[in-house]
Amino acid sequence: MTGPLSGWLILDKPKGMGSTQGVSAVKRVLRQNSYAKSKVGHGGTLDPLAEGVLPIALGEATKLAGRMLDSDKIYAFTVQFGEETDTLDTEGPVIATSEVRPTLAEVEAVLPRFTGPIEQVPPAYSALKVDGQRAYDLARAGEVVELKSRAVTIRSLFLRHAELVSASIAPQEPSARNEEWTLEAKLSLDNQVQGDEGLGSVTLEAHVSKGTYIRSLARDIAYALGTCGHVTYLRRIKAGPFLESQAISLDNLEEAAKGRGLEHLLLPLEAGLDDIPALALDQTSAQAVRQGRVLSGMPHSSGLYLAKLGTVPVALMEISDGTATVVRGFNLPDVAE
Repeated sequence: MTGPLSGWLILDKPKGMGSTQGVSAVKRVLRQNSYAKSKVGHGGTLDPLAEGVLPIALGEATKLAGRMLDSDKIYAFTVQFGEETDTLDTEGPVIATSEVRPTLAEVEAVLPRFTGPIEQVPPAYSALKVDGQRAYDLARAGEVVELKSRAVTIRSLFLRHAELVSASIAPQEPSARNEEWTLEAKLSLDNQVQGDEGLGSVTLEAHVSKGTYIRSLARDIAYALGTCGHVTYLRRIKAGPFLESQAISLDNLEEAAKGRGLEHLLLPLEAGLDDIPALALDQTSAQAVRQGRVLSGMPHSSGLYLAKLGTVPVALMEISDGTATVVRGFNLPDVAE
């Protein structure tokens, strides 16, 4: 491939790196290995203290990066009980403490209260704007930040791991990469953690809608258990259609680039549109679509389609009452001119 790359690289973002830094790192890898210059963007911010799946869009896929903002995400996260920080993670100072430690049964009993449509107040340390300024900038300046609650949906929420306050159990790492939480492991946990023994922390997995703040979810779960808490570990394991198993570390990305092997890691543009049906075009209709023209007399149901000429995406199109209009066109090679 000699032209600019188009498609998705799924970066396994390390802790401590911001999303824009991830984009810059990919740009650097492309530049240092003499790849043709491509547009690069990310499909959804991941906090610097979080790690995991960060979709990086290249070339024509950047036209779809905004769609990732509206997609569901899945996270694994650890809540440490007994201390709340002002940032609700490990970065900020402790602002509240509690001696209360919930039992396993109490944790399991409270989770259904946070499943389905819920209201949550975002963290003061967030990128939301208040009177034109970022909330985290105001919070860092010592101002009291009051954010309105928002409606979000928690599609599933379950326990992956728990650890006793006494640390008498020596558990495995809370979220070994690509390792499923098995029924056997859950039964083992139930056998070890029982009775009235308090838990120092729990690791949960949550499938959430757009706009959900995991730090707020952790805070509210701790409150519901009569204590306080903060997030000590956060990993995104799915973003839209992109999975943890598809993610590649920055080191491996650099090695692949040196061997001119990035093309083998690149997922096609349409990988970000796995829930959208295809609309087959012929040469004549593809040329019309490339020119932004409307297609009439379409027998398809109304809705959004990915128009393709053979295997090559031509455009996202909206069909309404038999008329197809271009929502977003793609400039990819081998499409009829």
